[in-house]
Amino acid sequence: MHKKIHTLEGWLAHCERLHPHNIDMGLERVSEVAHRMGLRFECPVITVAGTNGKGSTCAMIEAVAQEAGYRTGVYASPHLVHFEERCRIAG
Repeated sequence: MHKKIHTLEGWLAHCERLHPHNIDMGLERVSEVAHRMGLRFECPVITVAGTNGKGSTCAMIEAVAQEAGYRTGVYASPHLVHFEERCRIAG
């Protein structure tokens, strides 16, 4: 039986309890939702992956891109303290 989740905090706690094996780490579902909604993203995307250094790498890429006049957005996971840390727009 599944417990109903009614709050953002409840949902985040549920996600954190899942073993990584149970989480689909791919972007196929996100792509499918964007396709069904007719969303088009006509902007360059840089994906940073790996075990260590992703946060520092993203910060450096973000700084260089902003210095070059680009408007940036960063999504990072996991967050350190607060869920809102995951998203950053224009620094």
